[in-house]
Amino acid sequence: MRGKVWSLEKRLAPISDNDTMETPAAPARISDQIEGWLHQKGEKTLGSLVVLFERKSFAVIFLFLLGVPALPLPTGGATHVLEVIAMLLSLQLIAGRQEVWLPERWLRIELGGAKQQKFVNGLLKVIRWFERWTRPRLRGAFDHRVSSSVFGLLMLLLSIAAFVAPPFSGLDTLPSLGGVVVALAVLVEDFALVILGLAIGVIGVALEIVIGRAALSGIEKLF
Repeated sequence: MRGKVWSLEKRLAPISDNDTMETPAAPARISDQIEGWLHQKGEKTLGSLVVLFERKSFAVIFLFLLGVPALPLPTGGATHVLEVIAMLLSLQLIAGRQEVWLPERWLRIELGGAKQQKFVNGLLKVIRWFERWTRPRLRGAFDHRVSSSVFGLLMLLLSIAAFVAPPFSGLDTLPSLGGVVVALAVLVEDFALVILGLAIGVIGVALEIVIGRAALSGIEKLF
């Protein structure tokens, strides 16, 4: 009887701090990290993004560089500089570089000023929409040297597709959005997003080809 009472008291005894298992906190979402970066003190430049995100800085910078032409906002040819920077970063990934290198004046490009706020808010909405449906899938595919080079090659092709789109045509939107989705896929390690980003990019390139041919045909008929 005494043994039963002791057993019951042991079961009813309060659990001590040492007996509890701490549940690891879920990693912060990319959108939350970017928003925190925007509201913290200090400069809001490409260079500060590189310092904050370290090994993930390639993918995060692609979000910003291709996020501008991906949004349905009139930009004309102003996005060409950003697409050229994206191409340079893509070549670095293809070559196997682990750290971002950019000229000092490019690292000082301001991203958090009043003029950029509309763009950043729009980009965060896009990222959060995708984050609702993402989860890690085939994470092992993102941990290899070859995967970094393939990522760089994809971003290079999508950046070129956005660059060659005629100004004010809106045809740079889909290739750029495809690049944004692929970059987000790398950040959250979701292979399904890679496939989605490629599909969006391919559709964008196909539209450029079809509409470009139609435009050339129309010009030839005029002459």
